Amino acid sequence: MDGSGSISTPPPDEWRLAHQRLFPQWQSLALSHQAQLPIAISRVNQFDAGRLDVEMAAMLKEQLVKVFSLMKPGMLFQYEPELDAFLEFLIWRFSIWVDKPTPGNALMNLRYRDERASELRGKVRTGLEGPGLTVGQKMWYCIATVGGQYFWARLQSFSAFRRWGDSEQRPLARRAWVLIQHIEGLHKAASFANLLLFLYTGRFRNLVERALRARLVYGNPNMNRAVSFEYMNRQLVWNEFSEMLLLLLPLLNSSSFKSLFSPFSKNKSSSSKSDDGSCPICQATPTIPFLAHPCQHRYCYYCLRTRCSAAPSFRCPKCNEPVVAMQRDGGSTTNQTNPQSIDH
Repeated sequence: MDGSGSISTPPPDEWRLAHQRLFPQWQSLALSHQAQLPIAISRVNQFDAGRLDVEMAAMLKEQLVKVFSLMKPGMLFQYEPELDAFLEFLIWRFSIWVDKPTPGNALMNLRYRDERASELRGKVRTGLEGPGLTVGQKMWYCIATVGGQYFWARLQSFSAFRRWGDSEQRPLARRAWVLIQHIEGLHKAASFANLLLFLYTGRFRNLVERALRARLVYGNPNMNRAVSFEYMNRQLVWNEFSEMLLLLLPLLNSSSFKSLFSPFSKNKSSSSKSDDGSCPICQATPTIPFLAHPCQHRYCYYCLRTRCSAAPSFRCPKCNEPVVAMQRDGGSTTNQTNPQSIDH
């Protein structure tokens, strides 16, 4: 409204220019107030990735040990911490250092993301945006995982070899041993607390990742976790079957099964020829020959006695007759349940 009381009209392009000037501010304000979509990374995937990395290091170590198998036995045992650190360094060098996932993370479709940069941006909507680890985070990861584990393994082996825990005359060594035990206990307690937090939130599966704010996220949003239960089912069936056999086989009488399948045997002529000369149990010439009653087949004394002692209802493998007594070939008859009255 001007001084004369009339309403002034704005220029024709004023609305369009105001819209172009204010639209970016309005868009940024809307995005800043928009709720960030919560992302849920499978905890099983993260645990499986760590386990696969451990198995990969073990496979590499096994192949490397085979190279030195023809050398002096036990030579690599004293350098085992150095060997483990070298393999861990190789995995770190060709995966995390070059912005690639570790073998376990690659199989589980995971990658590391710098959570600090994602929190500062505040515009993460799918959970897959965000830069990878910085150079400093990569270096500290190597120092903590490779160098820290190597230093701790060497310190424990050195203290155990020097017997710091038994040094009553050296209070400094004893104090160092107590300090090592306290540090180990604190680390285990912190790891357990971190595990509880990880199970609750699904973020940072170990202390190193939490300290560096290195979070595992999905590398490809369209890749599903392919789980094949075929091998697991076969393994479970075989385990149950083997346990059933271990339970039932000691309860079965092998002689009964032999007599059951003897009519179907193809080698009847050879077995009939060996009826008179060999022991039905050990298939050898009887040592201290004894006759089983009532079938009168010849056995070794120890073969027949052990079978009758183990199974009171022992049956002859040749004729399937129950053995009620035993007689030395040319001697007196003895009841098979009374071994003390055998007449030698």
